[in-house]
Amino acid sequence: MMTTLLRRLSVAATALIALATAPAAMAQLSVDVTGEIESNLKIVVPALPAQAEVSTPAGSSTELGRKIAEVIATDLKGSGLFDPSGPGGIPTIAFPEVTNPVYDKWGAYQALVQGFVRTTGGEADITVGCYLYDVALKQELTRQGYVVAPRDWRRAAHKCADAIYARLSGESPFFDSRIAYIAESGPKGNRTKRLAIMDSDGANHRFITNGQSLALTPRFSPDYKSIVYVSYLNNRVRIYVYDIGTGRQRLVTESSNPTFAPRWSPDGRTILFSMAVAGNTDIYRVPAGGGTPVRLTNAPGIDVGGSYSPDGTKIVFESDRSGSQQIYVMNADGSAQRRISHGGGRYATPEWSPRGDLIAFTKIAGDFKIAVMTPTGDNERILTNGWQDEQPTWSPNGRVLQYFRTSAGRQGSSQVWQVDLTGVNERRIPTPLSGSDPAWGPLLP
Repeated sequence: MMTTLLRRLSVAATALIALATAPAAMAQLSVDVTGEIESNLKIVVPALPAQAEVSTPAGSSTELGRKIAEVIATDLKGSGLFDPSGPGGIPTIAFPEVTNPVYDKWGAYQALVQGFVRTTGGEADITVGCYLYDVALKQELTRQGYVVAPRDWRRAAHKCADAIYARLSGESPFFDSRIAYIAESGPKGNRTKRLAIMDSDGANHRFITNGQSLALTPRFSPDYKSIVYVSYLNNRVRIYVYDIGTGRQRLVTESSNPTFAPRWSPDGRTILFSMAVAGNTDIYRVPAGGGTPVRLTNAPGIDVGGSYSPDGTKIVFESDRSGSQQIYVMNADGSAQRRISHGGGRYATPEWSPRGDLIAFTKIAGDFKIAVMTPTGDNERILTNGWQDEQPTWSPNGRVLQYFRTSAGRQGSSQVWQVDLTGVNERRIPTPLSGSDPAWGPLLP
């Protein structure tokens, strides 16, 4: 199914091109994703009109137009950069208005998102058109077209939101991506932990494992085709790679020793992990296809959580060799190990940004916070203020982080949360059960 969908999303929407042939005009409407947001850009998103009212397995074409607009508005709102309105409470538009906006209707807004839905009904593909306009300058900023199966309408909506985000921010998009995480249920001392995946906004949720074994610390492969995770069952610890397309999994390595935190190399050929042997915990690497692990660290103490730099030349990890948890960087072969954290408190779970410019980590100073620093350890910034926030994972564009927040109290349930680099825009990602260990995958093709 994935291969078919990717082919469909790569097909040019010829019907869309026929509707609008004028070149897109350039304008100066934009937002800053890195600074403090004083006032978010106001965008209106009316429901996408249908060329004709027909029925599909995902609802009528008119209903799809409304649902697609809702997802677009929700995505933009969740980024923290925009103040979208619609489609509820917003006047509907006629099909001809898609390429000929009535700008006078939208004077209260800075940007206008319009589009359309076209299909012959039934199982036939739907074509979704997406347009962004500068209301003040009365100019088109961008347009995109997507051809998908009716069941995949949400991907078209995320793609449209991505196009808008990229055009207005100048940054790479991130909405059309997925999250792997650990779904938790049961009492605090005896949790069932299942591997699950979902869209970046929490939709299209499905469980991967059945809960008979304990699943921990998943991570997507760089090509999105696989997930590596740890499984505990019958006093044996195994690292598995789960193939998303086939549903099969294969064993990478197993041990009777505590093993945790597997991470992919950027080229997908190597997996890092940590293992405790005879009271000492070190970082190892092993070929993704299996083989003999190679130890990279050997200092007395606990070395955990290796994460490669985007170019694969360095690894960031945590170690208590100095007497408390701190962040270290080493070369990919284990040489030149050096400490980079020097602030107060403890540092844990570091992860290198896909842009290479920052390292995210858990700052422990009384409470647990999500924070970032540069790869040299400078410019440390705390982004969250929860009681126990930990395990940050980067969005594909390196501008947003997800993590899990554990509530205080006897139950101590956890939920997946998200924050951007300003630290201002924070929200919870809905999951059917408690959630921990989120892992953000790359942008879908």
